[in-house]
Amino acid sequence: MGVRANSRPGTRQSVTGLRRALAVGALGVLGAVTAFAAASGPADAAASTLGAAAAQSGRYFGTAIAAGKLGDSAYTTIANREFNMVTAENEMKIDATEPNRGQFNFTNADRIYNWAVQNGKQVRGHTLAWHSQQPGWMQSLSGSSLRQAMIDHINGVMAHYKGKIAYWDVVNEAFDDSNGGRRNSNLQQTGNDWIEVAFRTARAADPAAKLCYNDYNIDNWTWAKTQGVYNMVKDFKSRGVPIDCVGLQSHFNSGSPYNSNYRTTISSFAALGVDVAITELDIQGASATTYANVVNDCLAVSRCVGITTWGVRDSDSWRSGDTPLLFDGNGNKKAAYTSVLNALNAAPSVSPSPSPSQSPSQSPSQSPSQSPSQSPSQSPSQSPSQTPSGACSATIATISSWPGGFQSEVTVRAGSAPVNGWTVKWTWPGGQSFSSLWSGTQTVSGSNVTVRNADYNGSIAAGGSTTFGFTANGTAATPAITCTSP
Repeated sequence: MGVRANSRPGTRQSVTGLRRALAVGALGVLGAVTAFAAASGPADAAASTLGAAAAQSGRYFGTAIAAGKLGDSAYTTIANREFNMVTAENEMKIDATEPNRGQFNFTNADRIYNWAVQNGKQVRGHTLAWHSQQPGWMQSLSGSSLRQAMIDHINGVMAHYKGKIAYWDVVNEAFDDSNGGRRNSNLQQTGNDWIEVAFRTARAADPAAKLCYNDYNIDNWTWAKTQGVYNMVKDFKSRGVPIDCVGLQSHFNSGSPYNSNYRTTISSFAALGVDVAITELDIQGASATTYANVVNDCLAVSRCVGITTWGVRDSDSWRSGDTPLLFDGNGNKKAAYTSVLNALNAAPSVSPSPSPSQSPSQSPSQSPSQSPSQSPSQSPSQSPSQTPSGACSATIATISSWPGGFQSEVTVRAGSAPVNGWTVKWTWPGGQSFSSLWSGTQTVSGSNVTVRNADYNGSIAAGGSTTFGFTANGTAATPAITCTSP
């Protein structure tokens, strides 16, 4: 059930803020979990469903699922048959998962997750940090209190699903609709680094998940908002901020129509070294030609990993009056469905690629063999004794500060020989204490701090470097630090 928004280029009302699902049902019991497998048949065999057709080229085709509709057999029959990726429509958002501070509720989120994995599908997590759909307790916070609440929320939700979610929309809709700058939200008012902190927190919470930035009206390459997000991603990649993908919501209508430069947008983001996903696709009137164009644009870019439509049938859409989906209200396939299926089947087949995260059947306690950000040469299983380790050095810098807290980044550098494992130590000068730390593991004894590498960043090439960061309580400090390597 949704509300249709009036829209015009660059100023369309936030989409996901209007979607509300019915809060129903009890906690689904975690049952036997079926690992996702990208089924692909012979190159000349046309697949008969969207998910199977997308899988032939190593992609997914997904949909948004509402917990309140899982009792509708017509709904679940189509969803189960056609799609191989699921996004919770509202049930993993902040107000649903942490209605009271520090008290998490995953009842409806788990209903969707369980249904998905029991039917052999992957799950996209949506969303961890967002100015909208915040519970009242979070809306009442500001400054360092709100910043810490954001960090705690990310850690709490990702801990519950650690190793089980393929992609997370870490930050949602953080840019202004018109000028290409940041949206003036309560999160933005905690400091311009809040998005970076969210991504670093998420990487530390679940190194196996791919971390995404998601937004609407970033489909047209010429728009200022698109350029603003592009520049942020470019900056993050240049500084080693852990971002793995960008989500284009792609709600196309008369006020924000599909443009032929859409492929340029996808390829430009991909060229920065991130995956691109079409995350909330719906098209006013469900033009078969436009749907085929969108699919072909994705298929033309190897790092466009998949497409998700925002709802199953027109009657399930937040814009139901625009009849924007691939199935009508009675569940019948529309002409747009056929155009999408044909486009997917026309793509060259590839061997299924490894899952971007752990299989849903893997225990959360199992460590991933390699972090998404780790290069193939940086295997965490490599013993420090396999290659003589060189000397390392470290520097610390304050990134930002606020009353009662601060954020710092530590750069660890290798000398003339590779480093295989590192340990950084310092002593807090005035009662400081960690509130969160990413890309490392900490041990604290009084004011003495020891940080060792995470499993994915211990190997540093000669002359290379890596970073870890943290937020801390107290007055900002840059103590003398040392680095040693075995």
